[in-house]
Amino acid sequence: MIVQFGGQTPLNLAKELAEEGVKILGTTPETIDLAEDRDRFRHLIEKLGIPQPESGMAGDLDEALSIAGRIGYPLMIRPSYVLGGRAMKIILDEEMLAQYVTKAVGVSPDRPLLLDKFLEDAIEAESDAISDGTNAFVPAVMQHIEYAGIHSGDSACVIPPVIIQKDHKKTIYDYTRRIAMELKVVGLLNIQYAIYEDIVYILEANPRASRTVPLVSKVCNIPMAKIATQIMLGQKLSEFSLKKRTIRHYGVKEAVFPFNMFPAIDPLLGPEMRSTGEVLGLADTYGMAFFKSQEATQSSLPVGGTVLITIADRDKERIIQTAKNFRDMGFRILSTGGTKSFLESHSIPADLILKVHQGRPNIVDAIKNGEIDLVVNTPAGRLSEYDDSYIRKNAIKYKIPYITTTSAALAATNGIRERQNGEYKVKSLQDYHSEIED
Repeated sequence: MIVQFGGQTPLNLAKELAEEGVKILGTTPETIDLAEDRDRFRHLIEKLGIPQPESGMAGDLDEALSIAGRIGYPLMIRPSYVLGGRAMKIILDEEMLAQYVTKAVGVSPDRPLLLDKFLEDAIEAESDAISDGTNAFVPAVMQHIEYAGIHSGDSACVIPPVIIQKDHKKTIYDYTRRIAMELKVVGLLNIQYAIYEDIVYILEANPRASRTVPLVSKVCNIPMAKIATQIMLGQKLSEFSLKKRTIRHYGVKEAVFPFNMFPAIDPLLGPEMRSTGEVLGLADTYGMAFFKSQEATQSSLPVGGTVLITIADRDKERIIQTAKNFRDMGFRILSTGGTKSFLESHSIPADLILKVHQGRPNIVDAIKNGEIDLVVNTPAGRLSEYDDSYIRKNAIKYKIPYITTTSAALAATNGIRERQNGEYKVKSLQDYHSEIED
């Protein structure tokens, strides 16, 4: 039986299947167990000398507070007995930590909580490797467009990376190969990284195909699932003459969300995965690939008109370049009081629009009346007196494209500029592949 192509569930079953006499092809259940066991895996990474965020395991609130005191806030917390991104949360202070631990069901020394230092504003990346147990090949590094803190399944991603330095990419290739060989992976391996203050940290490793494998395969013209299967059946990596090649085009993966089916849900992204699918945009430039990916999610970016920009205080510095891009492309900018003052202090003109509690006509009126073509709104956060989720919910209700992170907003302006300046080109996958250079 092959257990590598079905996400997390078959990995959880691998040990029991082996105990029942089922032959598991490829990576052994022992290796799967080692990668899944946070404590054992942490020791293995320490042995290899690879940086990882400070972490700890807590069986009760006192232990959690003690670990938090050691590693500092913000931190990421999740139950060790819940798999994937479910029940994961970013904790900002002691009060939030106490609330989380109190609500967590069945926490005990046998079922501890995992606490990791949250690398705020880090650039996340991931790599997929094909390994035969003694050697490994990494086709590409995929860069997340959203910053750290968004679940990898929900983040837009780009191949090849657009902001990761050459030496960091080299480090990611090196770490991935070393970990694959240390674990003696036979088949596929996915590793997630964060680049923070010029250091590459490992976040986690999954000895299986990730949801990015079809995307990497299409962008790089490497049939990863097919090669991995043949390796699991006994062939060696050297038989496939795989080599690093230069990719001239860009592939942007975007997540597809079901928020239009749940109008009462605030469509914010975070550590818990909320997407239900993904699409791929391919183009000769990063901006156009991003533009195509948004179109594929049926949430096309406008090439002109009016953009609403209303940003939380902590995000204001990061919106400057985005707002300048909108201004330079001829968009009219609408903003709420605080954002308007901030933009104008940076010579970016904006027209005032009222929040709902400030009177009428307000943001919701403008959305309903079709006066807004794009919404850029980052959440005000738990310290805000007023809930601004109504902005995002109304954007979904009236089918207005909306963006909730500053990094995605900047990528959107790159895409809009490319679309304004260039004809829409459609090429076959084979045409893209023919341009890949050895």
